[in-house]
Amino acid sequence: RTPKINSNGGRDHWGMCGSLFFAGAGIKTGQVIGQSDKDAAYPVTRGYSPADVAATIYQSLGISLETRLPDMLGRPHPLLDHGAPIVEALA
Repeated sequence: RTPKINSNGGRDHWGMCGSLFFAGAGIKTGQVIGQSDKDAAYPVTRGYSPADVAATIYQSLGISLETRLPDMLGRPHPLLDHGAPIVEALA
């Protein structure tokens, strides 16, 4: 959320930056990956997508990113169609 109160008495969303944490399953502990500007509005280092987070989780759990899952007609679809593991997070 933005640090400033808007005209409706609330705070707006800043969609370019957020935070999350990983624990267990082969994750390096005690580190911060990435950096935002002074207002926490925009990344100043490489940004990560939800697909990157999913790829990190899958790799940590030993699930191949090349996995294909069949749809209702038996056609194979990739587990992820984009995204890459956040290697800095993995032990």
